[in-house]
Amino acid sequence: MSETPRQMNGACHCGTVRFEVTLADGIKTARRCNCSICRMRGAVVVSAATDGVRVVSGEESLGTYSFNTGTAKHHFCTHCGIYTHHQRRSTPGQFGVNLACLEGMSPFDLEEVPVLDGVRHPSDNGGVSRLAGVLHFTPADEAGSP
Repeated sequence: MSETPRQMNGACHCGTVRFEVTLADGIKTARRCNCSICRMRGAVVVSAATDGVRVVSGEESLGTYSFNTGTAKHHFCTHCGIYTHHQRRSTPGQFGVNLACLEGMSPFDLEEVPVLDGVRHPSDNGGVSRLAGVLHFTPADEAGSP
């Protein structure tokens, strides 16, 4: 069952790049990946259709990084360096959007985040998507720490 589409505003750290996004399934698609770039970047992403992301200001300040097959296009602010979104390799008709760039959202709002196996990417193994693990976040006051 999917959620009602959720429209949100987003921005990079310095605010130069601002965008609007429509999330068809809200934050139900929140995930991380263990591929080389995602492992280093460490962002939690949510999915949006490519026509569901609209840059409203700062488009000229977006840089793009692509590697390996060149299918995925990773966009970031050339001023503050924050990754905002990327065109997905496994689903090129979708963007992965950095949850931390969305107004009022933080990856630390999520107790658990599935980590997809990008090392053995679905595009390289017959379209099979695998779970590599799950990240858990427990605030220190709830874990009994001083």
